[in-house]
Amino acid sequence: MLLRRFARSIWNTSKVEMRYLSTEPANPELKDSEDGLEPIQAEAMDKDICLLVDEKDNFIGTASKRDCHKVGDDGKVLLHRAFSVFLFNKRGDMLLQRRASQKATYADYYTNACCSHPLYIDDKPEDVITAARRRLNHELGIPLDQMDPELFTFLTRVHYHDPGDGVWGEHEIDHILFFQSDVKVKPNPDEISEYCFVPKNEFNAYLPTLEGPITPWFNMIRRHRLKLWWDNLHRLKDLAEPEKIQKFLNEK
Repeated sequence: MLLRRFARSIWNTSKVEMRYLSTEPANPELKDSEDGLEPIQAEAMDKDICLLVDEKDNFIGTASKRDCHKVGDDGKVLLHRAFSVFLFNKRGDMLLQRRASQKATYADYYTNACCSHPLYIDDKPEDVITAARRRLNHELGIPLDQMDPELFTFLTRVHYHDPGDGVWGEHEIDHILFFQSDVKVKPNPDEISEYCFVPKNEFNAYLPTLEGPITPWFNMIRRHRLKLWWDNLHRLKDLAEPEKIQKFLNEK
């Protein structure tokens, strides 16, 4: 596996983790679909059936992943259910990943461990934690038997809208999940190009060294809740507000 330093000369401590390239990067030039998507991404856009919800997160119907992320002529995007997993090792360092160049939405953006959607499977909506384990296995290669559902903490929900690049965007009620364990990581290069574990006391100085932007949902959590939750990994259930739907501003 190839290695290189994730942080640059700003760091004066030996604690800094290494950045791991997931494998030889996939070739983003292989774009065959009519909208320019790489074939694997295009297939998922049409095959994955997401859950449409109202503003209270009630399930009201389904639509393809493609339809859920296409920005309309009026700038609107269908509201659908999503989740974001923040993964920490037992030392308390947080996994940060970079989305692959061939991703349809927010390609090359940095974000938390896993951001995806529960799907409509076997004629019913998928449970959010089941979906999170499925995607952590698919994107980060974490074995399912290393992800006890009881270790996930459902902290809150965030309703946000972001127009993305004007073609693909997001409009989600995002279920925020925290998971802490030492797990085996083997990223899927079709999903993730780089990853590392960042110590809490180096996180703020680390962000300016990134070679790309961060996703809007990660930015909102970073600004409004991350410090509180990260400082209290030992008592997250005391801070959980799963019944609430937050609306945060996405500011730099």
